[in-house]
Amino acid sequence: MTTTPSTRLPAAERRLAIVNAAIDVFTTGSYRGTTTAEIARAAGVSEPILYRHFASKRDIYLAALDHVWSQARARWEEALADSPDIGSAFASMTRTHVSIHECKFQLAELWVQALSEAAEDPELRRHLRRHMREVHHFTAAVIRRGQEEGTLHASRDADAEAWTFLAGGVLGMVGRRIGLLNEQEVEAIRTARLQWLGAE
Repeated sequence: MTTTPSTRLPAAERRLAIVNAAIDVFTTGSYRGTTTAEIARAAGVSEPILYRHFASKRDIYLAALDHVWSQARARWEEALADSPDIGSAFASMTRTHVSIHECKFQLAELWVQALSEAAEDPELRRHLRRHMREVHHFTAAVIRRGQEEGTLHASRDADAEAWTFLAGGVLGMVGRRIGLLNEQEVEAIRTARLQWLGAE
């Protein structure tokens, strides 16, 4: 979302515009390489305006991470509501086309970027740990629901499977970044995981 400097928005809308611009800048670049000046330009605001909403680049990044997760979770909730069962919802969500503007892609990209910075930034590390546990708990709860209704294998450890899905997101992003995995290999991994879990 891009706005012009002359456009006057309410504070909440301006903050969201900055977050959306930051998501685009971070996911097409890197956390370390991105500057607040770049984010401000992408959002159509001056740096002083940006700093009225966020104290630092880290704060913008954390807001971006939380916003992308809220979008991904909303997509999950929609799939759960629209699917006849949890197994079908799982298969539907994991088949979603992956593009740079897809929230699953953005979430994994932001995770990978944060991992490279977390060792040197205790606040970022704490936030990322809390955030990833929240994603894990949500995923594990969905798996348990599928087990209770009989569409996912009851013998699978829901907590372990949820961690495996998170790890798969990171692996897929690393694979794409360095050319380790092509789309066919990523698809084969996805299919194998769904078959193991019982969603296909």
